[in-house]
Amino acid sequence: MSQIPLFDEPPIARTTDPQTSHDAAKHMIRSGKQGNQQQLAVRIVCEHPGHTAAELGRMDSVSLDRYQLARRLVEVERFELIRRCKPRKCDVTGMKAATWRPLV
Repeated sequence: MSQIPLFDEPPIARTTDPQTSHDAAKHMIRSGKQGNQQQLAVRIVCEHPGHTAAELGRMDSVSLDRYQLARRLVEVERFELIRRCKPRKCDVTGMKAATWRPLV
């Protein structure tokens, strides 16, 4: 069963990307995967505020890798459900990274 995306999104593939990227983006939207991942991103930030994308990606309840999660966090941020906060040293990467907090 196909699910309507949670949010009205701008294209997730750049105009300069190859056709395969556009095909994959259409599949993400039509299959409901993008919306499901966005919902997961909001939920995990609500459950674990103040963490980086890499730290959130390491949570047991997260089925996305840190790169997928980072993409969804930026998308959801546009809808003011979460916000990017002060960067700090990430416990996973050891590099400075943005932290995330819920607005809902």
